[in-house]
Amino acid sequence: MSPEFAMDMIGRAFQTALVIAGPLLLAGMAVGIIVAVLQAATQINESTLSFVPKLAVVLLVAAWMGPFIIRKLVGLLTHLVMHFPEVVR
Repeated sequence: MSPEFAMDMIGRAFQTALVIAGPLLLAGMAVGIIVAVLQAATQINESTLSFVPKLAVVLLVAAWMGPFIIRKLVGLLTHLVMHFPEVVR
């Protein structure tokens, strides 16, 4: 396996991880900021008040993006399997 091929595989894996995790993390962060502002405005310091909405939104986004996530993972796996002879060389 050449260093260029290894770097290409690592780059594809990182890109796929960012594309998959990015929307989930951004949704959780956005809800977290909104809940934090509401907690600061109302002076309610309840830990479950911040956790439950973030969990619900991340689960909804994951369900909504499920087919896209599966396609990206299958594409990466297909690329790895197609280039398997180069990996074992």
